[in-house]
Amino acid sequence: MKADDSSLAPEDLRVVEESARQLLNRAAAWNRLPTPIDDILAAANLKVAPTSAFNPQAIVSYLKNRGHDASRLLKSAVSKILGVYDSAENVIHIDDSVVASKQRFLKLHEAGHHELPTHRKVFRFFQDCEKTLDPEIADQFEREANNFARFAIFQGDLFARMAADCKFEIRTPIQLGPKFGASIYASVREFARSNRRACLVYVLEPIKLRNGSEPCAVVRRIEPSPSFRRQFGCPTDLVITMTHPLGRVLPVGRKMTKPVSVPLTDLNGTSHECVAEAFDTTYNVLILLYPHQGAGQK
Repeated sequence: MKADDSSLAPEDLRVVEESARQLLNRAAAWNRLPTPIDDILAAANLKVAPTSAFNPQAIVSYLKNRGHDASRLLKSAVSKILGVYDSAENVIHIDDSVVASKQRFLKLHEAGHHELPTHRKVFRFFQDCEKTLDPEIADQFEREANNFARFAIFQGDLFARMAADCKFEIRTPIQLGPKFGASIYASVREFARSNRRACLVYVLEPIKLRNGSEPCAVVRRIEPSPSFRRQFGCPTDLVITMTHPLGRVLPVGRKMTKPVSVPLTDLNGTSHECVAEAFDTTYNVLILLYPHQGAGQK
């Protein structure tokens, strides 16, 4: 399972969301769909470097020409650098090889580094010295920037309010998210994490054949709604096989599976009949799980 990329202490989250709210105000971005990324960046006084310049050699050259140690600036790197924030020049670099919806999220992520005062001050300090940022602080900054981007692209609770007026099913975030300019992956996660109802989303890696014949999928992330976590906790599955209770919903050879019944025991030991449905984005398999009373209801 991937490392946590979004959880924050409540006070930290409030600070991040207030900063994003102020930027949306300055950009007059509220209730404009898709979320106007260019206007938001303009309000932040941020420029996007030509996407054709995004490759390691070009970025290193760009930064060295401005007297920076390139290794100190790559604050957004995880396993692959997708976005870079140059705090001295108010410039962000975005990898144009990723899908457009991911690029939009990355732009807002880098805008978060720029807009959050602590990030901007710390980034500028480390650009001008030979020290490196502590890994724990860097991880905190990444989670804060992710939440900044999430709040901005989904315009606070606008996505959640619109989703609440739709059928309670996996098709809702799949169809609603792109209206905001968000990816299906981010939208399905947001559907769970912002939902008042008990529900949970599994994000799986693409389905593979284990031992050459058995379909299985490694769990990448698990996103429960607050009420689901309180009632059921959060599963710790690492892989979904055909013998797993969710195995029947894996969309093997299909794009989407119809809802199937799945038993689930809550933290009090009470068994509940739940519904699971899945969608294959080709990049990930997304499974929405929720108690049966939510099926097909608004």
